[in-house]
Amino acid sequence: MEPARLAAGADRAPDVRPAASSGSLDLQKVKFRLLVALCVAAMAFGFVVETPADLLRGTVAILTSPSNLTTDYMAIASVGATFLNAGALTLLSVVLVRRERTEFSGPIIAGLFTVFGFALFGKNLFNSVPITLGVLLYARLDHKRFRDYQVESLFATSLGPAVSFMAFGKDLPLWLGILLGYLLGVVIGLVVPPLSEHFKKFHHGLSLYNVGFTAGIVGMVVVAVMNLLDLDVVEASYVSTGHTLELAVLTFTFCAALLVCGFVLNGRSVRGMLGLMRRSGQAPTDFVALEGVGRTVMNMGLVGVMAVTYVLAVGGELNGPVLGAVFTVIGFGAFGKHPRNCLPVLAGVALASVLTSTDIGSTAAVLAALFGTTLAPISGVFGSVWGVVAGVMHLAIVANVGFLHAGMNLYNQGFAAGFVAIVLYPVLHTMVGIRAKHAARSAHRRRRRAPAA
Repeated sequence: MEPARLAAGADRAPDVRPAASSGSLDLQKVKFRLLVALCVAAMAFGFVVETPADLLRGTVAILTSPSNLTTDYMAIASVGATFLNAGALTLLSVVLVRRERTEFSGPIIAGLFTVFGFALFGKNLFNSVPITLGVLLYARLDHKRFRDYQVESLFATSLGPAVSFMAFGKDLPLWLGILLGYLLGVVIGLVVPPLSEHFKKFHHGLSLYNVGFTAGIVGMVVVAVMNLLDLDVVEASYVSTGHTLELAVLTFTFCAALLVCGFVLNGRSVRGMLGLMRRSGQAPTDFVALEGVGRTVMNMGLVGVMAVTYVLAVGGELNGPVLGAVFTVIGFGAFGKHPRNCLPVLAGVALASVLTSTDIGSTAAVLAALFGTTLAPISGVFGSVWGVVAGVMHLAIVANVGFLHAGMNLYNQGFAAGFVAIVLYPVLHTMVGIRAKHAARSAHRRRRRAPAA
């Protein structure tokens, strides 16, 4: 691959706007209905497994939790309340996207599934609203529409724990804690969009969780200021156990539904799936725009099956954080990830776990593997071997950066992956350039040696 093409992004798609045809409007409705169905099903599941009284108690526990990483809502509340929280928060986000007439593109779908996943362990209605308001305010100040920053607003809620921790984590008077938490959330929403635009230049699309890196930097600053003011942040560790079987059945069923829906939407065919798998995934690779809804939904189902199978194969536990990682992987099946570019990264994390005597089935190692697939574009652009290297590096780095933001950033894995991409990009890009120069010189020597016609 030529260096110039690599720097620009091999699969970059133009900004795709909703077409005026009735066909595209129908596809918008299909995507909207599928997303609403996910949210309603999650909330209905909550009411099926628990009584309204238990759901109310669990919801209060979730909304008033400091929520910093890692706070599994299934551990501090209940399974039903956790799914109710995830469904309600994601439904609000879906309705907001629809209200703004934003295209349900690959990055938007990835953002919505990420909201759903992290609403299982850290995001909730209380701590997400002020950050979204901050992004809305930034759009107004920048004289743009909110939908121009809707992707950033979805991912910026990764810093929701900063809001909750300020409100409920330091024993401040309730009114003061909520006021300070909401002011902090609005400020976070104001700074994330311009910073994320700047930081994406660092890794050249080789890490799909760009806002995760941005949020890590912002979280680091927030924690530093809190510590300066003697508002010391204490990291959390609440993880549930004993739900693997039922959550695996639920997730496999959902992935099967995605595969069937995608198959139908693709004209009852798997046509084009191999072409999708050949894409590097280097951001921005919007599969919805490039491949269509049918193939994209099938790919989301495939990466979901891959993620859950990996968890079960290594003896991992399906809890709130791990299930959140699975749904994030599913969401990014619409924006850059597919089994072909993800598997080398999973192999790299697994290899590093085995070589370092790390418990490959521990929640920390499983999260590193699943979220580490944000580096899938490295294997897609440079080959599977470098995808394995990226996975090894990711496991090493992710264990050493969390203290910088003390759990205020839910996307710690994206923060770590950003450093991996920043280190590997110049090295690999230089190697590509050197090989291209050697190839050009070799071709020139062959032409000079060739006999004249």
